[in-house]
Amino acid sequence: MQGTRLDTERIRAVRRLIDPVFLDTPLYPCEALASTLGCAVTIKLETANPVRSFKGRATEVVAGLLAEQGAQAVVCASAGNLGQALAWSGRGRGLAVTVVASRSATVAKLDRIRALGARLELVDGDHEMARERAAALARYDGIRLLEDSLDIETCEGAATIGLELVGSPPSFDTVLIALGGGALATGVGHVMKALAPEVEVICVQPLGAPAMTLSWRGRRVVTTDSARTIADGVAGRCPVPAVLDDLLLVADDAVLVREESIVAGMRMLLDHAGLVAEPSAALGVAAILEDPARFAGRHVVTIVCGGNVDPDAYHRWVGTAPVRGS
Repeated sequence: MQGTRLDTERIRAVRRLIDPVFLDTPLYPCEALASTLGCAVTIKLETANPVRSFKGRATEVVAGLLAEQGAQAVVCASAGNLGQALAWSGRGRGLAVTVVASRSATVAKLDRIRALGARLELVDGDHEMARERAAALARYDGIRLLEDSLDIETCEGAATIGLELVGSPPSFDTVLIALGGGALATGVGHVMKALAPEVEVICVQPLGAPAMTLSWRGRRVVTTDSARTIADGVAGRCPVPAVLDDLLLVADDAVLVREESIVAGMRMLLDHAGLVAEPSAALGVAAILEDPARFAGRHVVTIVCGGNVDPDAYHRWVGTAPVRGS
């Protein structure tokens, strides 16, 4: 596909850098969800790996390239999942990893970053403040700053999900993708438009953190003063212009969903698919719940992109708690 920063052949090539534990993840129809939602639903499950999210695909690419270049350290800002993944990928390649996160980030995610051996620095404020601090550390220490979605490796690592979608049955007509910084949406969206252009690419974002969706709709960067949502993995306020440019070329639609729909989606994934999903991973189901007529009779793939939740918060939202450490 012409116009985006991504390249399909390069996406195919970076698979060599990704540990097989993150590749060829389960893709299966969920009949129980289908009977409840009124459309065929296929799940692409990105939580059955050591970091419980799709981010490992991206950090494997980044860490692999850094190791080949002889780099010794890397720093990133993270709401939790990217930091865990970078800690895991960096540890296996001898990289010193520093993660900067908001002090209000999910405790379970922060604990896991520490357990994986990364240096964790907490800042007051939100994710944008963490990004500023990570950039300052990179300049001061002279090390690589990993910027999710802006760095093309993160998008192309995520895009390997798209290769698996188009290369496997069953056929589908819609893919629902959680939208935050944009790596997942632009990566998978690029592959869809390049290799399966008949598939509708719909991005889903919380109503309380709408910056990228508003930007897509307005075809210009729109920042917001705050991001208030339980879906911390997609709670950005300041879209990256280059990422928006890519998204404009690959997304057919971008929709906003309410917090109660996200919670309902989490509960449905637990009750009907046996999956503990973090809020960001339930956005696709939430989109179907809010507009069932749109999806009636269609075959939808939803990417369950993460399963890192705080057990106490999960219990408050869903009414039951996953086992700690599960």
